[in-house]
Amino acid sequence: MENNKWIQYKIDARERLKAFCIKILKLSERFPKTTRANVINYQLSKSGTSVYAKYRAALRGRSKAEFLNILSITVEEANETEMWIDLCIASGIFNDDFINELHTESLELLKILSNMRKNVT
Repeated sequence: MENNKWIQYKIDARERLKAFCIKILKLSERFPKTTRANVINYQLSKSGTSVYAKYRAALRGRSKAEFLNILSITVEEANETEMWIDLCIASGIFNDDFINELHTESLELLKILSNMRKNVT
């Protein structure tokens, strides 16, 4: 991928992750006030916002190796976020279009980040 396209690809991913993060925060407000929901809400909010934060940190990496290292952590956070969303659906806490669309987006972002990591090496 030529340099300008690669830079734009990384910027587009950043904006998509930002929008995803905002949706995670919106979902956080919808959780019922039960012990199990509080635990999942806390973990999902942490990992879901961390994906965006870690990706931004990766973009500011001082070297290709640092970018790759932080990007690998970002992939782990994205994977954890997808797991928590899946658990929200499987446990019956949520079962609506918003959570299903969020789950689909989490899977797509995980693929994007994983592919990005493969292309860097």
